[in-house]
Amino acid sequence: MILLIDAGNSRVKWRLVGENVHTSGACTHDAPHDLAVCIETPGISRVLGCNVAGPIKGEALAAIVGRRGLTLEWVTSGAQRCDVLNMYTHPARLGADRWAALIGARGYHRSQNVLVVMAGTATTLDILNADGRFTGGHILPGVELMRQALSHSTAQLSPTGGRYRSQPRDTADAIVSGCLDAQAGAIERIFRRMDAPGPVCLLSGGAADEIEPLLEIPFQRIDNLVLDGLHRIARAA
Repeated sequence: MILLIDAGNSRVKWRLVGENVHTSGACTHDAPHDLAVCIETPGISRVLGCNVAGPIKGEALAAIVGRRGLTLEWVTSGAQRCDVLNMYTHPARLGADRWAALIGARGYHRSQNVLVVMAGTATTLDILNADGRFTGGHILPGVELMRQALSHSTAQLSPTGGRYRSQPRDTADAIVSGCLDAQAGAIERIFRRMDAPGPVCLLSGGAADEIEPLLEIPFQRIDNLVLDGLHRIARAA
């Protein structure tokens, strides 16, 4: 069995895969109890991970894995992997989570151009062509970061409460609606710039539930593209 770990900025997501096993879970970096329990599952032969949470949190996760006598293999970005070509000016500087998500997206669509949207602490919008070339992407603050920025930089705007409305008449609603419309608008703007064949949008990440109802473009919801990418990398190896 293979244990896949996605160490994001806010949470740790994991998936255990084997011939007759397919379980998953999530926990915070401060309370990784569930992951520590999972690592004790008999039959794990390999642990593959992606870390954007920084070296200290990465070392803590590696220590948990190490107690089982296993090594946590961190995936890093490169010029080419699993039929995906990285066109970044400096391929190694692409975030490992974005790289894994692109590889995961490639497993879903090979005949269409794909907009890969990861809606988490940050929102990333990456373009993957039908021939497997990653041609570039955008990064913007995620929904919660946008709300926090308003709170930190203004005297009277709170980051809590509110709900989405098309014409907000309350400050809390106005903040939520503005942040969500900004996310959906950016996604739709980049999508409409893309060329045929397709395109299709793959939406993943913790904030996808909030963004999904607002999108007016064709899209497919995917649970965790980063873990999908790690799985493809593990199988290819």
